[in-house]
Amino acid sequence: MVKHLESRALVNGTQHGFRKGGSCLANLLQFLDKVTQAINDGDCIDIIYLDFAKAFDTVAHNRLLQKLDMYGIGAKVWSWIRDWLHDRTQCVCINGERSSWKQVTSGVPQGSVLGPVLFLIFINDLENGFYNSVFKFADDTKIAGIVNSTVDRDLVQRDLEVVEDWSATWQMQFNTAKCKVMHVGHNNKKYSYLMNGHMLDSVLEKRDLRILITADLKPSTQCQAAYSTANKVLGMISRTVTYKDRYVLLQLYKSFVRPHLEFSVSAWSPHYLKDKHLLEKIQHRFTRMIPGLKQLPYDLRLRKLGLWSLEERRNRADLLETFRIYKGWSTISFDSMFAISAISKTRGHSAKIVKNRCCLDIRHHFFSERVINRWNHLDQHVIDSATLNAFKSGLERTRNEKIGFFTD
Repeated sequence: MVKHLESRALVNGTQHGFRKGGSCLANLLQFLDKVTQAINDGDCIDIIYLDFAKAFDTVAHNRLLQKLDMYGIGAKVWSWIRDWLHDRTQCVCINGERSSWKQVTSGVPQGSVLGPVLFLIFINDLENGFYNSVFKFADDTKIAGIVNSTVDRDLVQRDLEVVEDWSATWQMQFNTAKCKVMHVGHNNKKYSYLMNGHMLDSVLEKRDLRILITADLKPSTQCQAAYSTANKVLGMISRTVTYKDRYVLLQLYKSFVRPHLEFSVSAWSPHYLKDKHLLEKIQHRFTRMIPGLKQLPYDLRLRKLGLWSLEERRNRADLLETFRIYKGWSTISFDSMFAISAISKTRGHSAKIVKNRCCLDIRHHFFSERVINRWNHLDQHVIDSATLNAFKSGLERTRNEKIGFFTD
């Protein structure tokens, strides 16, 4: 089924969830690339965050089967899925007491391999008829529209009306009380929007795929949140682990602390020194926990532990994501974010990216702009790597050969 859907491009490119090459990071990068470009061009943009009400549990089985047929999934496969969904029952157990069994007439079975695919098929046509851009990760959906005039505002409102019609047709409701609008851009007129007769609340901050997005698009709030969480986890490790062996602590740090500082970091990588230093404090604190290293300089502690600084790892993460996009291993198309330079009479590799002029720091320091110089200075043999692991090895060699390559 997945091969059928992907080979025929039946799944819209706006969907990044439950797909090969899709990720939270891909969704955020594509979304923020559009937003930061619009702001850099002097436009105002309104972002509508939609919230499904119990999305996976409200997929109507008869309508799902109808959509499967629409996407060319029929014959025995269609019949097998129909039989798989038919006559499902469930009960609830609380404190040893069990309710009676009830028929399940909606919802895709969660925890199954097939469930996510069925859900993607069901909501795939949500944006059909939209004027503005939509970005989806499973049921997390947001609409982004440029609103420089009342005409633009009416187009965003019309998209919301399309969503309402879709919801009524396919019997999947939205929790309008949790749907929010964020106004971004200088001199944004902060238009109001209605959904199912409910005026959407305006917010200055919204958690989007675990990342805090603010109306000013600055990463400081997310940096503070990541620091706070990582610091608490590191403190818990320090208090509870009595056997402070170097190897044990290193594995705990890599598994439970560093991921909080690096989840989808290419979408919110800080450019202010205060934010960089704040995040680096976590690794400073960890390396001082290792017996025998506390009195050594930070750089020497990192070398003895075989660690990169967090700044270096963020810049490495940018290159890794660019490589995935360049190789076509991401749901983001390379041409939608970068442009290969047409100038061939220069030193370096054959996949150099054009450097654009940016008016605002928020665009200049965004992923699709800040990665260009470092990407263009890689060697040809690194760019030609056949696998991601080979590319990682090439970056390791580059770091050893070019001092300071991964530092800003």
